[in-house]
Amino acid sequence: MSPIRTRAGVTTASLTIPYTSARFPSSYGVGSGALSFSWDDLLWAAITIGRPNTAYVFQHGEASIHEALFRLSLVRMSLEQVQFSNRLHRTDAFRALDPTEKGAVSYFLGMAVCKLFASRLLSTPWLLHLDVFRNQLNPTTLGGRSRPDLVGQNASGAWHAFETKGRSSVPSSGDKQKAKAQAQRLVSVDGSACALHIGSFAFFRGDDLDFYWRDPEPEEPEKLEPIEISVKNEDWANYYASALALASEPGRGLLSSESQGIDLKVEIHPKLRELLFQGQWAGARSLATELRQQLELDGFQPDGLRVVAGGSWRRRFKGVKD
Repeated sequence: MSPIRTRAGVTTASLTIPYTSARFPSSYGVGSGALSFSWDDLLWAAITIGRPNTAYVFQHGEASIHEALFRLSLVRMSLEQVQFSNRLHRTDAFRALDPTEKGAVSYFLGMAVCKLFASRLLSTPWLLHLDVFRNQLNPTTLGGRSRPDLVGQNASGAWHAFETKGRSSVPSSGDKQKAKAQAQRLVSVDGSACALHIGSFAFFRGDDLDFYWRDPEPEEPEKLEPIEISVKNEDWANYYASALALASEPGRGLLSSESQGIDLKVEIHPKLRELLFQGQWAGARSLATELRQQLELDGFQPDGLRVVAGGSWRRRFKGVKD
């Protein structure tokens, strides 16, 4: 049976993902082992990847909730917790996808799992997709594949670059080499050099979800344009858009997870609620960093959000044959 852990009065079934870490500086204390987490943690990671998509165009409201529903549906369709197991398995529905569809779902899972690990092991919950900075990047950079996916800021203000990949099987040495090169291309954020350049893989070993990440040693860079970006306060709206659309806030005029019949609840810590709904992103992030310990004690994530998954997430996915 899955182990049980209690967090701020909320009891959740614990899950684990085995992981392998390579070449991280010893100062970060990142080893290898098995990460314990809950459905709450994974779904929080899935809906807070700072990626524009529809929210980039429409900001908040219906477009944002459809984006959130899409992300949650990808997780629900592809992963399940089998009874008496604390591992996540791929579903029959995931196996039945054609290669193109499977690649798109795997890519999203790669980002979500990387965000979970970055938050838990690197104190880096704040991740933005590079597409957020489309106005700063030339069309070749934006449309090319040789660039990292995410950029993240840790609790101390340092920036890290992440190339995140998803695979249906164990990644090859060539896959790892390519991810390393892509991660190294992002050189600075707001004039500060990135501290880590990480290539990561969420993949299936058999039917079980596994994770590998590596901070590559500096090598001679490829003959590609180095990427330097500048982050503005309003860029963080992309981070919160989907979560705010799902949050249950009477009188806000936003759709909530309850109104959509989703078996989960999204909550905002009372001390950050007004700042977020007023669009004061810099103030909210600063306050969340200041209150990090209190947020954890209160059962919230470092960004001031809490996702509480209902019991259906711990039951096996029912396909058309069931």
